[in-house]
Amino acid sequence: MTRIDQIRQDLQQITALPADRPMTMPGAFYTDPEYFELETQTVLKHGWHCLGRTDEVPEPGDYFTIQLFNEPLIVVRGDDMQVRVLANVCRHRGMPLAEGRGKVKRFVCSYHAWAYGRDGSLLRAARMENAGFDAKSCRLHGFNTVIWQGFVYINLDDQAAPFTDNTEALDAQLVNYEADDFRVVHVEEGIWKTNWKCLVENFMEGYHLSVVHPQTLHGYTPTGLARKSVSGPGFTSYCANYPEGIESRGLGGPNLTEAERNRSTLYAIFPTQVTSQAASLLVSISIFPLSADEIRVKWTMSVRGDDLDEDTIQQRIALWTEVNREDREKLERMQVALKSSHAESGPLAGDDLEGTIRDFQMWLAREDTTQLQAAE
Repeated sequence: MTRIDQIRQDLQQITALPADRPMTMPGAFYTDPEYFELETQTVLKHGWHCLGRTDEVPEPGDYFTIQLFNEPLIVVRGDDMQVRVLANVCRHRGMPLAEGRGKVKRFVCSYHAWAYGRDGSLLRAARMENAGFDAKSCRLHGFNTVIWQGFVYINLDDQAAPFTDNTEALDAQLVNYEADDFRVVHVEEGIWKTNWKCLVENFMEGYHLSVVHPQTLHGYTPTGLARKSVSGPGFTSYCANYPEGIESRGLGGPNLTEAERNRSTLYAIFPTQVTSQAASLLVSISIFPLSADEIRVKWTMSVRGDDLDEDTIQQRIALWTEVNREDREKLERMQVALKSSHAESGPLAGDDLEGTIRDFQMWLAREDTTQLQAAE
């Protein structure tokens, strides 16, 4: 049996365990390079990935660039106000068309000056004397794109199942927060030396909150008040409830219940987005896997209207910067230890504390079976 076969067998066996006896996956699940390559071609390249917020590109011509696996991408607001994701690859010789973020009237290739509209259409190709040249056939590739809760998602698989097929329970959980009314106030990217699944699991369990974040999070989202919430075929969630009498953290939308106003709802959209939605604050992490041991992380913070003043916003940015530092430190240390031959399967805590990890395992097991059967 190969290492990959053993990991796949471990995944199927662990997810077949009784729900009241959940277990973790062995370390190789998070560290084996060959298994990572398999994941890349199956669950990752066929999954929906969050690239950022729509209000990162508020006006026509606003754009930012990002890389997803081997695909360089441009996220741009078109003249029709539609947000598109285009291939950042000139149709002439493959030169990237844009870098970073900015605002353009058109994308002009720095190599031979081919020019493209904000919808990806080819506008100009100077001195092209070629009987087979057809400008209409040289538009930039547009990716399968969905806007949900103010986030931009793409799927590299044009035949992928629709993103919104199975989100009804999560939509109902989030509707009163009115995420579309939030505005982005901070965007940051960095490299973490950890496996992509480790960050998903870490963000989505309340078991570590009081231990890893005693000064930053324990005071208003203690481990003891974490409660598992709705889950579905492509997502999981839990509620980090606030203690009674805690200072208000923002009023939020007019339809929020008191329970919704006094908690943070944390959810994962599999495979690579994790988010914390509170009354007046929305923090999301998009994970871009680079190797078995490395990811690029993009995190955004958004606030609702004018609920929070500028000083409070800066305090929240500083708080979440420290929270991410604390998590990164733990995950990078753990990644080293997961390569040990003694990093064996162990018991998970109860449903409220680590049930979301089992949800993630179940999704991975289903996708492993489905994608590999489709490839045969």
